[in-house]
Amino acid sequence: MTDWTTADIPPLKGKTSVITGATGGLGYETALALAGAGAEVVLTGRDDIKGRNALQRIRSEIPNTKVSYETLDLANLASVADFAKRFSAAHASLDLLVNNAGVMALPERRTTADGFEMQFGTNYLGHYALTAHLLPLLRRGNQPRVVSLSSLVHRRGAIDFDDLQASRSYAPNKAYSQSKLAMLMFALELQRRSDASGWGLMSNAAHPGYARTDLIANGPGTNGLLGLLNSILQPALSQSAAAGALPTLFAATSPQATPAGYYGPNGFYELKGPPGPAKIMPQANDAAAAARLWDISAALTGVSFAQVAAAA
Repeated sequence: MTDWTTADIPPLKGKTSVITGATGGLGYETALALAGAGAEVVLTGRDDIKGRNALQRIRSEIPNTKVSYETLDLANLASVADFAKRFSAAHASLDLLVNNAGVMALPERRTTADGFEMQFGTNYLGHYALTAHLLPLLRRGNQPRVVSLSSLVHRRGAIDFDDLQASRSYAPNKAYSQSKLAMLMFALELQRRSDASGWGLMSNAAHPGYARTDLIANGPGTNGLLGLLNSILQPALSQSAAAGALPTLFAATSPQATPAGYYGPNGFYELKGPPGPAKIMPQANDAAAAARLWDISAALTGVSFAQVAAAA
C-alpha cells in the first residue's frame, strides 16, 4: 500500500455511502473522493448552509454525480434517529458508513441535547447510535463496511468508567482522548460482534495524522499555548485535509483493508504520509473493557444492536 492515493480507489458505481461531518475537512475530502469513484454519497452535517455549499462544490467538480445532503446532529439522539428513519425510507441498503464527525478539546465542559459530555456524546455515543440504527441496511449492503475515525491521541486515552461524562472533573484533552479511544474500541468490538452474530460487516478504523482542518479552530481555538504550538509545528509536521482523508478512504475501499484493521499515515510518528497500518495501544485492544463500554452505550442511548438486528 506504499504511496496509495485516490487513484487506487476501485470503481464504486452502485455503492451507497453515508459520511458524517461531511460539510468540510476530512469528511468533505472523503465524500469528494468517493463521489469521484462513482459512489452515491450522502453527506451529513448539522449546518445546512455548509451542507448546501459542499454539495455545490462536489457537483461543480464531478458533474452528474449522485450526491445529496441530510441534516444530522450527532449531539442529539433524536436527530440521529430521525436521520436513520429518513434514510431507511429512501434506501433499501447501505454499503459504507464513515463515522467521521467530531469535536475537539472544548475549553469548557458542554453537554449534548441528551446531557452527555459533548465530546463523548458527539464523537462516540452519537456514532454508536447511528451505526445501530443503520445496522439492518448495512446487513443488506454489498460487502458493507463501517469506518470509524479515531486519532493519535487514543494512545494516551483511558475510559473513565467512574466518570464517563466528566461531570466531576473535566479536562479538555482528557475528554477528547477518551472519546477517540472509545471510537477505536467501538470499531474493534463491532467486528467481534459482527463475526459472532453473522452480521457480515467489515468494521475498521482510521486516523488522519496531523491534518490541516478546522478541528482545532472549532474546538480549543488558535489562541494560547496550543495555538502557538500549532502555528509552529504545522508547516513541518502536518498534511492537507485531502491527504489526511487517505487512511479513511483506504479503510473504506481498498481490497487490502482488513476487518478490525487500523490505518493512518505511515510517516514520522504517523503524523503524515501515505496510508499504512497504524499502532493500536493495549487499552484499545481490551475486549472486556470494550464489551463493558458497549453495554453502557446501549443503556445510555437506548439503542441495542441485538434488538435492532432481531427486529430487522
